[in-house]
Amino acid sequence: MNILIADDHAVVRRGVKEIVTDSIKNVSIDEAENAESIYEALKNNTYDLILLDISLPDENGISVLQNIKILFPELPILILSNYEEKLFAKRSLKLGASGYLTKSAAPEELSLAIKTVQSGKSYISKNLAERFVFDSAPEILPHEKLSSREFEVLLLIADGKTVGEISRELFLSPKTVSTYRSRILEKMEMDNNSKLINYAVKNNLL
Repeated sequence: MNILIADDHAVVRRGVKEIVTDSIKNVSIDEAENAESIYEALKNNTYDLILLDISLPDENGISVLQNIKILFPELPILILSNYEEKLFAKRSLKLGASGYLTKSAAPEELSLAIKTVQSGKSYISKNLAERFVFDSAPEILPHEKLSSREFEVLLLIADGKTVGEISRELFLSPKTVSTYRSRILEKMEMDNNSKLINYAVKNNLL
């Protein structure tokens, strides 16, 4: 079994690697510290599973998830993140992730999640499963109203990027970025970038 651990913190990668090697037999592990190294690894190797962090230094993990699923639609991806499940789990699963787990999970749960996903099934924590089952009218947070591209632009705006910087990073025209910004403000019922940034900080999206 070949696994790619994608996280920008070496300590986290080492810890996850130890958990995996201690609990799963015949496993080979590669590491990636950013989106660029993830894509490079995928060019040169074949993996059975990717453990993907959302917070990466050069591209957010949601965007990386989308790109990988386009190139390798059958490749299982387990999101392993610091972010609370309510912030990103639903979007991640909708975009093709095979599971979502927070880094606060016990080592045994991580091992179970990996085995579950590797067997072809999806994995969500008990807490998230209960939320899906018992919350008949789940709260829809403002950022959950956004499309995947709008959400990506929101994160870049919240990171302090200008329209020009966003257009270069996403290979879009400045006019298109401005259009996305307008849609974001409308859907989230806000009227300026400062409110978007405050929202992102308050909800731990950065």
